[in-house]
Amino acid sequence: MTNKILKIALVGRTNAGKSTLINKIVGEKISIQNKKINTTQVTIMGVKNIKKTQLIFYDTPGSNFLKSLNRQSKNLKMNLWSGIDESDLIVYLIDSKTANVKFLFEQLKKLQEIKKKIIIIFNKIDLISNKKILPLINQLDKNFKIEDFFIISAIKNLGINDFLDHINKFSYPSKWIFKEDEITNKNDSFIIDELLRETILTYLHKEIPYNVIIKTTNFKTLKNHDIKIKQKIIIKESRYKKIIIGRKGEMIKKIREDSQKKISQILNANIHLYLEVINV
Repeated sequence: MTNKILKIALVGRTNAGKSTLINKIVGEKISIQNKKINTTQVTIMGVKNIKKTQLIFYDTPGSNFLKSLNRQSKNLKMNLWSGIDESDLIVYLIDSKTANVKFLFEQLKKLQEIKKKIIIIFNKIDLISNKKILPLINQLDKNFKIEDFFIISAIKNLGINDFLDHINKFSYPSKWIFKEDEITNKNDSFIIDELLRETILTYLHKEIPYNVIIKTTNFKTLKNHDIKIKQKIIIKESRYKKIIIGRKGEMIKKIREDSQKKISQILNANIHLYLEVINV
């Protein structure tokens, strides 16, 4: 049997659940999950192999910023459209609980200009009745050319397999881009940097900017197979340093312990994590 591939752009508003969905699909945490706007700042690719088909998902930044003209938003916009351009299929993810008709119409009008197949997923269906979603599905179906609609709960892993089975039919013969055991285009260093950034935003999402920079400066496997990791938390204003460190170092201790635990689970090893906060 010939190998096949399909490239899918996951698009949608911040907090629609794109990162949660892609993590569930590939079976590991590769994309940051946080309620702060646009925590996914680059396009992360997740890979799911089903028999002879390789599905490649592009986890794009949230589309909230499309009308903004600031520099940060321009960079995010480039990453979003890059993921869409590379894809064969667009999957638009909607938070069922906070769906806004006017916003959806604006977004879908832009996406339809690209002339690619679009599938709409209503996520977080565990938080709302199906009856409330059906009128919106009918409205979207009448006004746009949508291939299909799916109702899922990414966090509870409901409806995902049906969605994967369905999109498999759009795959086409091609050599696989990724090896059989690869699940993302990002290396371990990128993923652990993202895990630390996610932990910081979890504890301090109201106090510090989402574009805090994390840099792994040392990654060493010890003789006993433990892993020693040194990371720098780089911020642009000195006032944020005090917030991250916290009173008597309590906050940085929480961040280190939580992040160390997450990294240990991902790498399946004992982790010795050392953090340094610097401002530039």
